[in-house]
Amino acid sequence: MNWRKVNDEVYYLDRPGVPVGEADLDELIRLAADNPRRRARLCTHEGPDSLLQEMFIVHGRSCYVRPHKHLDKEECVTILLGEVDIVLFDEDGIVTEVVRLGDRNSGRPFSCRMVMGVYHMFLIRSETLVFCEATTGPFDRDKMVFASWSPDEDGDVAGYESKVDAVIQGRVGK
Repeated sequence: MNWRKVNDEVYYLDRPGVPVGEADLDELIRLAADNPRRRARLCTHEGPDSLLQEMFIVHGRSCYVRPHKHLDKEECVTILLGEVDIVLFDEDGIVTEVVRLGDRNSGRPFSCRMVMGVYHMFLIRSETLVFCEATTGPFDRDKMVFASWSPDEDGDVAGYESKVDAVIQGRVGK
């Protein structure tokens, strides 16, 4: 693979313009499966300062994507494999909407643009979720805010996800 490793979860293409194919996604799936947090991403942009940022991301079913919002950017998510419920919240942590996405074979819509400044989380509904995320850069961690009303990864994640899942199942069903 023509990748450079940043850490066990983040990889970049060696240079811009390199095509990404099935072998790349298969390798990314393998790397995520071998990773304790069950996630990996391949960035096709040059670095955190790039103005256009595109990432192929793999999450296992057990991945916790803590509710967060971006203060200065929108993002577009396109599902390549698997299914996910993207849960949107108001400022107090009340579920306002559920966007059910899946790959082209799922019968669900496969892409959605996330509005800037709205808290959102992923509830992964398949063993493996592969998606492409595109957003504007540069990446500034200080412009991403985690919801204070949600647990961090060391908290009661299972209990929190079950609570959110019960709310959305009451709205949209299985």
